[in-house]
Amino acid sequence: MKYVVALDQGTTGSRAIVFNRQGRPRGVAKQELRQIFPQPGWVEHDAEEIWSSQASVIGEALGRAGVDAADIAAVGITNQRETTIVWERSTGRPIANAIVWQDRRTAEICERLRAEGLEGTIRAKTGLLLDAYFSATKVAWLLDHIDGARAAAERGELAFGTVDSWLAYKLTEGDLHVTDVSNASRTLLFDIHHLDWDDELLETFRVPRAMMPRVASSSEVYGVIAADVGLRGVPIAGIIGDQQAATMGQICVQPGAAKNTYGTGCFLLLNTGDQPRTSRHQLLTTVAWQRAGRTDYALEGSVFVGGAAIQWLRDGLRIIESAAEVDAMAVSVDDNGGVYFVPALTGLGAPHWDPHARGTMVGLTRGTTAEHIARAALEGIAHQVADLAAAMSVDAAAPIRELRVDGGAAASDFLMQFQADLLQIPVVRPTVLETTALGAAYMAGLAVGTWDSIDEIAANWQVDRQFDPQMSPGEVRRLRERWQEAVDRSLGWDREST
Repeated sequence: MKYVVALDQGTTGSRAIVFNRQGRPRGVAKQELRQIFPQPGWVEHDAEEIWSSQASVIGEALGRAGVDAADIAAVGITNQRETTIVWERSTGRPIANAIVWQDRRTAEICERLRAEGLEGTIRAKTGLLLDAYFSATKVAWLLDHIDGARAAAERGELAFGTVDSWLAYKLTEGDLHVTDVSNASRTLLFDIHHLDWDDELLETFRVPRAMMPRVASSSEVYGVIAADVGLRGVPIAGIIGDQQAATMGQICVQPGAAKNTYGTGCFLLLNTGDQPRTSRHQLLTTVAWQRAGRTDYALEGSVFVGGAAIQWLRDGLRIIESAAEVDAMAVSVDDNGGVYFVPALTGLGAPHWDPHARGTMVGLTRGTTAEHIARAALEGIAHQVADLAAAMSVDAAAPIRELRVDGGAAASDFLMQFQADLLQIPVVRPTVLETTALGAAYMAGLAVGTWDSIDEIAANWQVDRQFDPQMSPGEVRRLRERWQEAVDRSLGWDREST
């Protein structure tokens, strides 16, 4: 069988992609996912819509590829990671909307635990910072705010899962309650050294162990699909969080290799090999993947609002009708006109980790146009990634020498060139930008023998375009200094107003 299907359930939509053995997409289907904002700082998804949207695109992708279940060797799942779903084991019904990774409602829980002096222990075990970004406080919030939920969880009647667990459960009609090490490592409940749920962490966050999924590797046969989605009987053989999947899809498999994904957020990962490396600059230590008995780790920097800033220009400000317009607007002006946009619309991630930061636009004049704002939005994305890269180079004790890029916004030539200029290193865009889905496909295919080795899949990777620095170091320094001034104005804004 020549094909592997990747199910890529992301923050803004669900996709199914059929890949051939050369790592090329043969059939692609996608569907947008409704974003729910009940209150400022809250972000939710309808878990049933997550499932229905993902299920509905499978048949469409198979049809476009001209294949059916008999042609598919395996299915790989990749997903938005920290988003939290709790459901009833007996009925499979979610007890509430999913709380999305961007959601900030539990920031006060984190502040209370930090005041109790628990952050050091949590960081040592999980490699993560104590932040509302991760799943643990989201689970606790649901148990505390949904009538009867905590008692039901204690009785073992409720299941917790990130989106990968939810999809596996639905695809197997309740047979599987499983996650992989990469997703587990994003919950604040998982010891990345012992590779298991940690009883002390579960107690700290008041999450019953009875809710937790089984933790497996990122590449193995977990079970077979039973749901009527066009893939009945096909094994699920890969589960991996979206950013780790993109790292594999970019073949960043050697220590020192780095990739950045420009999706809803931006995520810079640096492979550190089989040893977790502790950050001194508020980056995360995370499990990259586990396969063939080996666990690899990565340093990660997370930007909460990357491509979502462009979505906001469309849906919030309504100065564009489609994301594709932004590039043309950005290059239609000579520079940003002195405008800097810090897109802290849901707080700032690494290296600042300020949940109270808010979106800030400075330098506006009567001469400012929509084109300047569009350019400032793209530049703001690149500046945030440059902040991550600077911190990561210090933590890794070696400069990043090349950045491989993917995600929807990586299609922007302006953004990629500006990124190369800010970093002063080559930015390399591959032929296949769907590297998140491709990484999940590789994990599944490696488990069932579609590909025999990492070397075999590495031969599939091809360069579309390399962007080399063109801007002078002095100009970069000036832009970076002004950016930092803009960031300083965004920090703590929500806290000061309340």
